[in-house]
Amino acid sequence: MIGAARAVSKNTLDWAVYANKGIIWQTQSENSPVAIRAIIKQLLALPNFQIANCVVCMEHTGLYNAHALEVLFQAQLPIWLEASLHIKQAGGLQRGKSDNVDAQRIAEYAYRFQDRTRLWKPARPVMKKLAEFTRLRQRLQGMISQLKVPLNEQKRFGDRALTTQL
Repeated sequence: MIGAARAVSKNTLDWAVYANKGIIWQTQSENSPVAIRAIIKQLLALPNFQIANCVVCMEHTGLYNAHALEVLFQAQLPIWLEASLHIKQAGGLQRGKSDNVDAQRIAEYAYRFQDRTRLWKPARPVMKKLAEFTRLRQRLQGMISQLKVPLNEQKRFGDRALTTQL
């Protein structure tokens, strides 16, 4: 099995491929659908690379994963979305922190813990909408609270006429 991994950020993706005893390929790309398709072509051109023996493992970073998830799923590559805490805990004491090193660690994690693989599948469109509406509602409720707290404090300690105007 080959563990292909990505360290995800807003602008870039770091890729690493781990096979047998170490990293056999590593690169960085832009976090865009066009760049991800180009990386897939490079992966498929690697010697002895077979989709059946590969899983693309990445940390769950929310919105920043969107392009990669869509393109990788369309390309029928198996995707394993893992919590960063699980990857970190499995690695023991670690020194050095960069996206480049993270990609290597994620690739090694995917290779070492093949038995824990849980393949990702996209949510149904209605569930995506519900999740987005729920997140928006939570943000709006937080904003309402931020606006009401000072008004309530003003009411208690400040000028009543001004509080009524506010």
